[in-house]
Amino acid sequence: MIIDNISAKGQVAIELFDAFGDKINGIVIPNLVVTVGKNFIAASMIKTTVNTPAAMTHMAIGFGTTTQAIGNTALVSEQQRNTFDGGYPTAPAAVVTYRSTFTAGQATGAVTEAGIFNAASGGTMLCRTTFSAINKAAADSMTITWTITIA
Repeated sequence: MIIDNISAKGQVAIELFDAFGDKINGIVIPNLVVTVGKNFIAASMIKTTVNTPAAMTHMAIGFGTTTQAIGNTALVSEQQRNTFDGGYPTAPAAVVTYRSTFTAGQATGAVTEAGIFNAASGGTMLCRTTFSAINKAAADSMTITWTITIA
């Protein structure tokens, strides 16, 4: 008997830089691929006009503090949504890496959540994570590198 348990899991690296480009904070945390994200992955394997969802294109950050849950479909308190740095990511093997930079003046405050989406607003959320507040001052920038592994 063959048992093959496929899972989607991720890791999020968040780096905060001051106005001079010096790194002032950095964390690495796990993320949760939510139910609608898993459904998105499955639907992506069907190549029909009706069933093929739009590709993931944006990352969002917010101030929500409600712990992530498998049923989430949006951030709790989204503050900023940006396209990925450099356009669409590549996917060598079974790993996809997304990266977005939130520049000075974007989402200033205590950032506590992030997510991956396939639209500039609304859309399908692939995954969400929450974390202890990272205080982003008006002159700071934040770069988030999000890695999803299908194993």
